[in-house]
Amino acid sequence: MKNEEPIITCIQNMLYTGVGFLTEAEDDLIRVTIRGLSRAIILWLVNQKPMSGYKITKEMLRLTERRFSSGIVYPLLYELEGKGLITGEWVQKGRRRIKYYSITEEGARLLNSLRQLFERPVRQVLKSILGEPGI
Repeated sequence: MKNEEPIITCIQNMLYTGVGFLTEAEDDLIRVTIRGLSRAIILWLVNQKPMSGYKITKEMLRLTERRFSSGIVYPLLYELEGKGLITGEWVQKGRRRIKYYSITEEGARLLNSLRQLFERPVRQVLKSILGEPGI
């Protein structure tokens, strides 16, 4: 059974997604791509409805199937808030204060610009990556 230990460790270190097992290089590319889109995803989420940082973290997991720690999400929220793209409002819920984030007009304009970017030829590249017809 001692020989099985390295195999089990190797399997535990592999990342399993809905598509299958990924190499470390593949996982790194996906992680960097998702991180690059994380600000846009946050803008899109708070454009849907005001959300707490906790809810944003959970929704990012649901959408990307990747865990985003609070150490990643909250600095992004503070950055977006500092740039005037989102605004936070403290709400008292029982004994707790929760900050809900919503998109500002400037943030909505930026989100619209991002939509326009993805309507251009970039959309065809994304469709090809996703295996969708239309190229």
